[in-house]
Amino acid sequence: MIKKIDIRGIINSMGLVFGDIGTSPIYTLSVIFIITKLTEEHVLGVLSLIFWTLIILVTIEYSWLAMSLGKKGEGGTIVLKEILVPLLKSGRQVSVITFLSYVGISFLLGDGVITPAISILSAVEGLRVIPGLESITQNTLILIAGIIAIGLFSIQRKGTEKITWVFGPLMVIWFATLAFSGVISIFSTPEVIKAINPYYAVEFVLTNGWTGFFVLSEVILCATGGEALYADMGHLGKEPIIKAWRIVFVALVLNYLGQGAFMLRNPDSTNVLFEMIYQQEPVIYIPFLIMSIFATIIASQAMISGMFSIVYQGISTRIAPLLKIDYTSEEMKSQIYISVVNWLLLVSVLFVMYEFKESHKLAAAYGLTVTGSMVITGIMMTLIFYIRKQMFRSVLAFLVTIVDFVYLLANMYKIPHGGYWSITIATALLCLILIYTTGQKRLYRLLRPMPFADYLKKYNQAYMRASKIKGTALFFARDMSFVPPYITHTMFDNGIIYEDNVVISISLSEEPFGVNTKFREEIAKGLRVFEIKMGYMEVIDLVAMLKTEGIDERTIFYGEEEIITDNIIWRIFALIKKLSPSFVQFYKLPSEKLHGVVTRYEM
Repeated sequence: MIKKIDIRGIINSMGLVFGDIGTSPIYTLSVIFIITKLTEEHVLGVLSLIFWTLIILVTIEYSWLAMSLGKKGEGGTIVLKEILVPLLKSGRQVSVITFLSYVGISFLLGDGVITPAISILSAVEGLRVIPGLESITQNTLILIAGIIAIGLFSIQRKGTEKITWVFGPLMVIWFATLAFSGVISIFSTPEVIKAINPYYAVEFVLTNGWTGFFVLSEVILCATGGEALYADMGHLGKEPIIKAWRIVFVALVLNYLGQGAFMLRNPDSTNVLFEMIYQQEPVIYIPFLIMSIFATIIASQAMISGMFSIVYQGISTRIAPLLKIDYTSEEMKSQIYISVVNWLLLVSVLFVMYEFKESHKLAAAYGLTVTGSMVITGIMMTLIFYIRKQMFRSVLAFLVTIVDFVYLLANMYKIPHGGYWSITIATALLCLILIYTTGQKRLYRLLRPMPFADYLKKYNQAYMRASKIKGTALFFARDMSFVPPYITHTMFDNGIIYEDNVVISISLSEEPFGVNTKFREEIAKGLRVFEIKMGYMEVIDLVAMLKTEGIDERTIFYGEEEIITDNIIWRIFALIKKLSPSFVQFYKLPSEKLHGVVTRYEM
């Protein structure tokens, strides 16, 4: 008997994890049969490909293999990197895997632009099935979809905690409707059930040559959103997501089979799901259309929250610059809002809606970065299982990666048809990550921090001689093994020494969550170090933490770097540093106590 808490977890998973893959039936088959003839053999072949794609790429790759890997229940590309890097022996291997993880993150972020656009636009296009609205212009549909997108992105600042409780129940109704409509259609044309046999998938690809191969680039649309099973594991837990997937999988398969049956009976259909529902029961069509729009909004919301989460992971692991973050929930620390990401994503979504005009044209660009991300996940999983000597899983992950790679090759066909936008967005993001991470390393070398032993010797001499200022001064250093130049400039060059000097050291652990704090023993008179070790996905309230420890500072010193350069790459890096908030702004430290120490460096 399923426990009550399991049922709640399953329902929540349907709302927060399966929105994207759950709305794929709106457009997948309609798009596939734009590029291939509608015959019984083709319908059975395509349905078989969809069934086995869901089995291999979602059930095996993500639901089983990927979800067996995690750190304290967390998943995603960054987590895979954090698991794999300590297992590697050479620096070159670490560099390759680190680069691959950057590519994977860029692909996921690039995919985040198209998901809301195609989901919302494809649902709004269902208006054309309503009698009297057949001639509604595409520009009007784009306007409606754009207004929905603007509304969705505008509420992000206020947080979605108050409305997310309805997401799960709505998606339960959505999946139940998909399954029920599919079963009704299958009863009229039961031969579509034969598509479960993989023979039809293999025969379709082999007998249709290049066309059969390129059809794979549209078949992958049925699995977009599958990566959310692993990426969202930390929010809901492994078991509820796996149990929910079993239900979702059955509902999706029944609906796809039902749509295939409907197409055999109605070969002229163009908007298959909506036309099938309208033919089955015209009275429920408008409620279904409204529900489909809500389902796509839920799918888009999950993607937006996912974007915030990925960017925050990037900030925490220092592959992305500091950005202003607001916490939208007092109870759930994972509920965050990043203004820059939100509005850039909205502008990008509106742009691709305007650029592509129709959902089937958007589908021509969709899936390329998704398959790229799947390949990277497959490679990293294969290596982890191999190094851990889990040979069966390693071989299975390798075979799945080959399938991923075949889908990626098929999706190369999409590049001239709009896929270049996905590649352009992902490439731009990857370049920013590489410029930022490389620039940070170069800048750190230029900083020339003072070894702690040398610093301590000078500090003791200065503290004895100096006229000390009353009160407590705070300083920040990532690692006290080497003391940042701004601290030495403040104390030794400018002679500013307080009676009590506290250095706050914030470092990341290899685990996603957990916060450990402690004061090191007083290392010199008037000098203390307060260490904070936090998980790389942890969100902390630094001000509250310092208050809890009884630290009542009078002044907070922090370092800022002014970069002078003629190099175009370092100019971009300098601009990123200039536009991103400083460390003290990121942690919302009290502005009236701040004192910035600016140092100029030439790169």
